[in-house]
Amino acid sequence: MPDTKLVAKTGRPTGSPSSRRLRTEDEIPGVLYGQGMTPIVLSVARRELRHALSGPAGMNTLLTLSVDGSTYPAIVKEVQRHPVRRSVSHIDFLQVNMREEITISVPVHLHGEAKAVLNEGGLVDPAVDTIDVTCTPGNMPNEFVIDVTDMQPHDVIRLADVPMPANVTAVGDPDMAIVTTVMAMQSIEEEGAEGEGGEEGAEGEGGDASAASEGGDASE
Repeated sequence: MPDTKLVAKTGRPTGSPSSRRLRTEDEIPGVLYGQGMTPIVLSVARRELRHALSGPAGMNTLLTLSVDGSTYPAIVKEVQRHPVRRSVSHIDFLQVNMREEITISVPVHLHGEAKAVLNEGGLVDPAVDTIDVTCTPGNMPNEFVIDVTDMQPHDVIRLADVPMPANVTAVGDPDMAIVTTVMAMQSIEEEGAEGEGGEEGAEGEGGDASAASEGGDASE
């Protein structure tokens, strides 16, 4: 069983008014569900949840969820947040089988400084915030740290280039861009090409209008 423990309470009344009342008491309404089990309506203390998810795995922390004397290996499946305050307003826990694979989103963090790109006036741009992988709960990676030190202008790091830990499989197109480089001159040229295209279109429209006008005079 995982080491991070979280205690949940059951017996909470359902409905929006009851949920709002719970939140004022710093309790977060939620539900635990999983294959072959009846969903359990519950609540967790906001402070305890924050503490449980404060480790390096963050939202992918493997939890031992204690509910009415029973324990369940679980992960956070979905979080709903207040639209303005961004505080957690509802949480879904998924009971997991330690021997079965699940799909999770793992955060991507960049490391190092791509001096060759910076010297050319460019920037290193993360194309995604997370990478989806399949693995058993015990093999969930905390994060993917991608070293960009050796990136050159116009380089692209693709999904296939990201090393996967043992027993972890990436989900998605191997050619999907994970990190790209954006060059200043490239941006200027693209903007210039767009501007020239617009001018040519305007001239073409003007020429058509002139021809139509001349044709009108001739008919008169």
